Amino acid sequence: MTLSWRDPEDDTLRLECGVFGVYGAPDAAALTALGLHALQHRGQEACGIATFDGQRFHTERHMGHVDEAFGGPDLVERLPGTAAIGHTRYSTAGASFLRNVQPMFADLESGGMALAHNGNLTNFLTLRERLVNEGAIFQSTSDSEVILHLLARSRKAKIVDRFIDAVKQIEGGYALVALTNKKLIGCRDPLGIRPLVLGDLNGKPVLASESCALDVIGAKFVRDIGHGEVIVISEDGVESLRPFPAAQPRPCVFEYVYFARPDSVVDGRSVYDVRKNMGRRLAVETGVEADVVVPVPDSGVPAALGFAQASGIPYELGIIRSHFVGRTFIQPTQHIRELGVRMKHSPNRAVLEGKRVVLIDDSIVRGTTSLKIVRMVREAGAKEVHLRSASPPILWPDFYGIDMPEREQLLAATKSMEEMAAYLEVDSLGFLSVDGLYEALGAGKRDPAQPQFTDHYFTGDYPTRLLDREIAEGRNEADERQLSFLMSA
Repeated sequence: MTLSWRDPEDDTLRLECGVFGVYGAPDAAALTALGLHALQHRGQEACGIATFDGQRFHTERHMGHVDEAFGGPDLVERLPGTAAIGHTRYSTAGASFLRNVQPMFADLESGGMALAHNGNLTNFLTLRERLVNEGAIFQSTSDSEVILHLLARSRKAKIVDRFIDAVKQIEGGYALVALTNKKLIGCRDPLGIRPLVLGDLNGKPVLASESCALDVIGAKFVRDIGHGEVIVISEDGVESLRPFPAAQPRPCVFEYVYFARPDSVVDGRSVYDVRKNMGRRLAVETGVEADVVVPVPDSGVPAALGFAQASGIPYELGIIRSHFVGRTFIQPTQHIRELGVRMKHSPNRAVLEGKRVVLIDDSIVRGTTSLKIVRMVREAGAKEVHLRSASPPILWPDFYGIDMPEREQLLAATKSMEEMAAYLEVDSLGFLSVDGLYEALGAGKRDPAQPQFTDHYFTGDYPTRLLDREIAEGRNEADERQLSFLMSA
């Protein structure tokens, strides 16, 4: 977690980060840079790599994309070593500080440790307040630093035991990779909310947020790290520890909806196949007479293919996405801001003009981007526009690593279906049902008593307690009561 601000016009969901680690491999920094490049979609603001060369640690952290920071031919000379971890960080507008970029490094009593984290701790502020009261000095606003402080204060003798002692105090959704002078350690939260996989590169172990990062370096996928599993990699091999009580896993369903790359396999499921299945289910549940199915690229493409196949309506690329859009430039007027969507998406008039168009998107958040795209399609001559979301309506915010707005900013939480359709200026609007999403995942219908996924954004069923949130709300209520008392006195 990083304390941040984001542009209210920005309707893009962002995941906190991606992590990567490799042990015992020559040119570890170069392999890590390649792995991070494959994970660039998980974080596009900043990146970092830490290596160990047998004697000392080397770290570099940069703002910007991986190829900008680590694309030079001298990378291995700058970051020598046979063990490395890396991190990509998601993009925000207000917390763009180098001090928040990972991996973070600390000299502990037992030696140095570099740490990279994907996810969000729901008791971060509570832990931070306690640590500050005990004299801890923080250098960042990242919850990853809390973990380092907990490690430093642990009284356990061995570094792995210190690591476990620390992670037992944190709550939320997380995947961690840590590098010491002798070990590469990985950990996935007790419910497996955030993903982490193990690979093998010619006998050298690799950890990554997604399997696509293994593919790019030629590593074999071995398995998913289990929920609540701590994996310790050293010269002695790969050791698996299970320090948490047994629990039903609940991986984040939004990995399949939006975040993971389509060529990744997450918890045994092909992301591409799941997204096509979502489109097929969407066609069954929300079918409409139309001339053409058009995806909102790129994340809407697999679902649109599935929708077209199930409905028999032709699939066409009616919107062309530019892959050369850099950081958002200053947009001084509302008119220029409205035109800004065309930097990323352009209408293909030959496909759209005079047609009844079914637009397929992965999800609808605030609706601001959807409205711009609908208007753009209409301006290109579409006769009708029918918008379909390949995920259920987003009704609740996230606290496990997705930069998702508060409830009052979510379109589906504040408007009825008719009001949403009117706001988005579409002829019809449809969403995939929660049961349809579960069926697309091959999980049958959702069992409210024992859901198989983290799906609170659709259901309000948060899989863990939200300690920081509960305390903040309690404090707000106390402040309101105190103010009411003072005003009446």
